[in-house]
Amino acid sequence: MVRDKKKRFVLDTNVLLHEPLAIYSFQEHDVVIPMTVLEELDQIKDRRKDISRDARVAIRTLEDCLVDASPEEILQGVLLNHPNAPDDELGTLSIFPDHQIQFANPVALPGDNNDNLIINSALYLQQQSDDEIVLVTKDINMRLKAKGAGLKKVEDYRTDQLVDDIQFLAKGFAELEGNLWDYIKEVSSEQRGREVYHTLARNELPEESLYINQYLIDDSKLFCGQVKEVNDQQVLLRDLGQERLMGYHAWGINPKNVYQGMAMQALLDPNIDMVILTGPAGSGKTLLSLAAALEQVVEQRRYDKVIVTRNTPEIAESIGFLPGTEEEKMTPWLAAVTDTLEVLHKQDESPAGSLQYIMDKANIQFKSMNFMRGRSIQNAFVLLDECQNLTPSQLKTIITRMGEGTKLVCSGNLAQIDSNYLTAVTSGLTYVVERFKNFEGSANVYLNGVVRSRLAKFAENEL
Repeated sequence: MVRDKKKRFVLDTNVLLHEPLAIYSFQEHDVVIPMTVLEELDQIKDRRKDISRDARVAIRTLEDCLVDASPEEILQGVLLNHPNAPDDELGTLSIFPDHQIQFANPVALPGDNNDNLIINSALYLQQQSDDEIVLVTKDINMRLKAKGAGLKKVEDYRTDQLVDDIQFLAKGFAELEGNLWDYIKEVSSEQRGREVYHTLARNELPEESLYINQYLIDDSKLFCGQVKEVNDQQVLLRDLGQERLMGYHAWGINPKNVYQGMAMQALLDPNIDMVILTGPAGSGKTLLSLAAALEQVVEQRRYDKVIVTRNTPEIAESIGFLPGTEEEKMTPWLAAVTDTLEVLHKQDESPAGSLQYIMDKANIQFKSMNFMRGRSIQNAFVLLDECQNLTPSQLKTIITRMGEGTKLVCSGNLAQIDSNYLTAVTSGLTYVVERFKNFEGSANVYLNGVVRSRLAKFAENEL
């Protein structure tokens, strides 16, 4: 077997910030880190922001690979010590001294701009080497500049990208045309306690991809099933019924459409450990989550407390300068939750008194994500809001904090990403939707439709 021509990948800083272990993602090919990238990581690692942690992890990863190498070996390339790859498939890692570049021809981009210095590194290697040189960056404008400067190969970092287009992201449900039972030839139904389950032939369902806890609804406005088991031959559906879904309620809140009904069912199901809610602003993600949390903490006593946290790009930098305790410092960024509490209790005789009573009764705690690391959270209902601004590694850090008896709700709107390093397809929210599709302890629902107000609905559709 003839192996393809070896490539040398020049990594931009934002690749290592997005995925600190990215150097291990290029199989047998070589990885080059320009000195400018190390300088940028050094400047970022001490900032009081979330990305500083990723910068430190990236630096430690590089140091682990190069710790025993001589200066000459670092320039030539040190074998990457990937734990899962055989020796003959490992590439090398090298540091490129881009400040010492002397071009044979005046093809370099001018100035001391860091992006230009990194592009110049790739251009120099392309000029001096017979290997295929590829610049990898998540910066769209930098990719355009590099191509304009004459670099032949420029790529986005897509190793952890699970979907090519956000329109292909799993919604958590499938909408079938017509009446489901019109094209089902054989069905075996059985009663298990209060629930009815249907066993169908897999090839009779038109939906191409089915996964655990996915919902199926049809145009009859009557049927709704939830996939509990699926293989190449059969599908086991739990019969929920759309009318039954619309009858769910929590803390005085009833679903306004079938999508909210599916979300409410998942939020109240004790067998589901993680619920992922996506959808546009005003679709009810926070309202449903908080109502379900209060219902199960105060009324059902299924959990001991409600923990609310979210990611904000500037939180790590500014939280220390706000007055008060950690919870008081978090209040400005969690106004969406307190607004929702006001909505839930606006009809009370004394709304302010009710809010404080419920805050104490439900033991609602506002926590900064910065202080979630290292914890083990037990018997809690955890609301993680604005997940679209988290990287996959950051979300993994939070999810792995969840202990026994804890339910996690991850919610976010992929159209409102504030991070400079993320897009809809590389967001941690997209990542967990795809990764947890086949986990029996999770459910995902895209809340289709804005119910906040007609003004919000018009703005979502037209702006």
